[in-house]
Amino acid sequence: MAVPIMQAVRVGSYVVKQHITGRKRYPLVLMLEPLFRCNLACAGCGKIDYPAAILNQRMTVQECLDADAEAGAPVIAVAGGEPLLHKEMPEIIRGLIARKKYVYLCTNALLLEKKMDDYEPSPFFSWDVHLDGDKAQHDASVCQDGVYERAVAAIKKAKARGFRVSINCTVFDGADPQRMANFFDEVMAMGVDGIMTAPGYAYERAPDQAHFLNRQKTKQLFRDVFRLGKGKKWRFTQSPLFLNFLAGNEQYHCTPWGKPLRNVFGWQRPCYLLGEGYAKSFRELMEDTKWDDYGTGNYEKCADCMVHSGYESTAVMDAVRRPWHIAKVALFGPETEKPMVPEISLANQRPAQYVFSKQVEEQMEAIAARKPAKAPRVKVVRTEGANDESPKAAAPAESTAAD
Repeated sequence: MAVPIMQAVRVGSYVVKQHITGRKRYPLVLMLEPLFRCNLACAGCGKIDYPAAILNQRMTVQECLDADAEAGAPVIAVAGGEPLLHKEMPEIIRGLIARKKYVYLCTNALLLEKKMDDYEPSPFFSWDVHLDGDKAQHDASVCQDGVYERAVAAIKKAKARGFRVSINCTVFDGADPQRMANFFDEVMAMGVDGIMTAPGYAYERAPDQAHFLNRQKTKQLFRDVFRLGKGKKWRFTQSPLFLNFLAGNEQYHCTPWGKPLRNVFGWQRPCYLLGEGYAKSFRELMEDTKWDDYGTGNYEKCADCMVHSGYESTAVMDAVRRPWHIAKVALFGPETEKPMVPEISLANQRPAQYVFSKQVEEQMEAIAARKPAKAPRVKVVRTEGANDESPKAAAPAESTAAD
C-alpha cells in the first residue's frame, strides 16, 4: 500500500483520540516551509514572488523543531521553495525523525542526487518529488527543459538506495485524461511508493493565471482519469475519500486547520495556500483565526479550491465517522458514473481582499529592524614618529552610501 501500515495505524489512532476527547480543531499534517527560495520559477507557483531579502530568510533548526512541538501533528511535510537549498535541512530532518514523526521532504529533485548522501532511509522518511506529468508536460509546467529526466534519474537512484519515494502531481486546465492515466502507469512502473495529486490552486501572484481549473472541470477530469484507472492498482498516498471528492462524489467543506503552515513569517492564516496574516504561535493561529471567513462558499479566493491541503483532513475525519463508507470506496474506487453531488453555492461569499503588498512591506520593515547597525567607520591618522603597527584612531567619520 502507498502508506505504510504502521503509519496508517498511528495516524488513525491519533485522529480517533482527537474525536474521543472532543477536540474540535486539530492538525493532521504540519506544513513546514523553512524558506521561500527556489531553483525553479514555475508558471503556476505563487510562493516565490518576494524580494531577495525575504527569499534569503531561513527558519533555523530550532524554529523547525519548535514548530513541530507546538503543533504536535503526526505527519510533517517539509516544503518551500526548494528545501534542499537549506544548508541545515539534514539536521532538521534528523531531528524530526528522532521524534518519530512521519516526514515527507518535498523537492523538485534538481539537487536530490547531489544531496542524497546527507540522508538515510527510514520508515519515518519519504522523498516527495514534484512531477506534473510526462516529460513534455512537466518541463512545460516548471518552465525549464530537462527537469523531468533529472527528477526521474534521482527517483530511480533513491529507490535503489532504499528510500521511500512518492510523487506530487499538480494538475492544470487542459490536462488530457488518457495522458494522465498513462503517466500514472509510468510512475508506478518506476517503482514509486505512491502518488499524491490535486488540482493547482489559483495563486494570485502566479505568472500563469489562464490554466487553473474550476471545480466542475476538476471533478470531470479526475472522474475521467479514475475511470481509466479501474483495475490498474495505482497507489495513492491520499485518503480514498479525498479521491472520491475529486471525482465529484463528496460535498466536503475545507478544513484549513488540518494542515497548518509555519514559514519564515510565522504561522500563516488561514492555510498553506492562502496567506492573509500571520500568528506568532500555533495556539494563537488556532484560537484567533476567523475560520468561518474562509472556504468555498465563504470567500472568493477559495471558490475553486479542491486542494489536498484543505480537503484531505476533511476526508480523514469523515473516515472516522463513516468507516463503512471509506471501506467501500477503498475497495471499489471512486464513483465515475453516477450523478455528481450538488456544488456549494457561491452566492454569499465575501469578495477577495488583496494584502500581499502590505504584508511584503511589513516583513521588509521587520527584516530591516533586525539587522544590526553598522559600526561607524574609523578614520586612521598617524602621528609623526609613531610605529606603523600602532595607528591612532581619530573621531568616527560620517558613514557614506558605500558603507
